[in-house]
Amino acid sequence: MALRTRKILLILFTLFGIALVLIGAQVYSFLTTAVAPAETQLVEVEPGSSFARTALALQNAGVISNAQRFSLLGRWREVTEKIHAGEYFFEQSATPDEILARLVAGDVRKYRLTIPEGFTLKDIARRVEEAEVGSADQFLKLAQNTELARQFDIEGETFEGYLFPETYTFRAGTSFEALLKMMLAQLETRLTPELLEQAGKLNLNRHQLITLASIIEKEAGNKEEMPLISAAFHNRLRIGMPLQADPTVIYGIVDFDGNLTRKHLETPTAYNTYRMRGLPPGPIANPGLAALTAAANPAESKVIFFVSRGDGTHQFSETLAEHNAAVHRFQRRR
Repeated sequence: MALRTRKILLILFTLFGIALVLIGAQVYSFLTTAVAPAETQLVEVEPGSSFARTALALQNAGVISNAQRFSLLGRWREVTEKIHAGEYFFEQSATPDEILARLVAGDVRKYRLTIPEGFTLKDIARRVEEAEVGSADQFLKLAQNTELARQFDIEGETFEGYLFPETYTFRAGTSFEALLKMMLAQLETRLTPELLEQAGKLNLNRHQLITLASIIEKEAGNKEEMPLISAAFHNRLRIGMPLQADPTVIYGIVDFDGNLTRKHLETPTAYNTYRMRGLPPGPIANPGLAALTAAANPAESKVIFFVSRGDGTHQFSETLAEHNAAVHRFQRRR
C-alpha cells in the first residue's frame, strides 16, 4: 500500500513538474516573442480605462498575443496604474515588455504641424485639418473668438498675427486652446524687449508692430527686401500717404476670388489702405521673425514706391516719376 502511494505521489509530482515546465515555457515564449501587427495600428487608451480593457484592445489590434497574460505581466511589474492615456501607433514588432514600457512612458502619437510665414488664420485652420489634428471650422471659430483673444492680452479682435510661424510637435488630445497658447508663447519669445523698444522709437506699439510686419510679410518676395519694403511703408506713414498695400485690400474682401479689381481698390473697408491712411486695425497674416525685425528696423532709405518685377523681387523708387516709369517697364509691358 505504501509503495502504491509513493508511485501515485511520484506520478503526481511528475505531472505537476511537467505542467510547471509547460507553463514556464509558455510564459517565456510570451515574454520573449516579439509580435508584429499585420499593418500599422492605432490604439487609443482612454482616460480612466482599465488595464484589462487596454490589454484586450492591444490583442484585438494584433499588438500582443494574449490579453490575459499581458494583464498578469502588468500586475507583476506593478504598473497597471501607471500607464498614460492617449493614442499609440504600433507598426514594428515588439515584445510585451517593450509594449508595456511604451505605455508607462506615455510614448503616444505626436502631431507635427508646420505653419509657414504669412499664413492667415484661415490658412492655419486648413493646415490643422489637413494634418488630421481637428476640424478647421472649430479651430477658426476659437482663433476668431474676441473674448478669448482678450484673455491672452491680444489687442486685436482675433488671434490673427499672433500665431508664430513654426513647426510644432504636440501630443494627440492637445486642445485647440492649448495649441493657440503654444503658438502665442512662441511669438512672445521673439518679441524681445530690444525689438519692442526699437519699435517704440518708430512710434509703433506691440500691436502696430505685428500689423506692419504682417503687411511686409505679404508684400515681400524674399527676406532680403523686407527692410526696404519696411522703409517704404515707414516713409509713407511719416508723410501721411496711404500705404496702398494690395494684400490689405485683399484681406478685407469676403470670399476673394484671386482677381483684384479697381472696384475692390475703391470700395471702403477697414483694411482698404488705398482709401484710408495709417495702419489697418490689425494684422492681415502671421509674420515671421524676419518681417518683425524689418518692421522695427527699416532700411535707411528714402524709397516710397515699389513695384513687382515679376521674378519675386521689386523695383524701388524715391519719386512718383521713377515709379511710373518702373510700372510701365515691369507691369504694363508685361
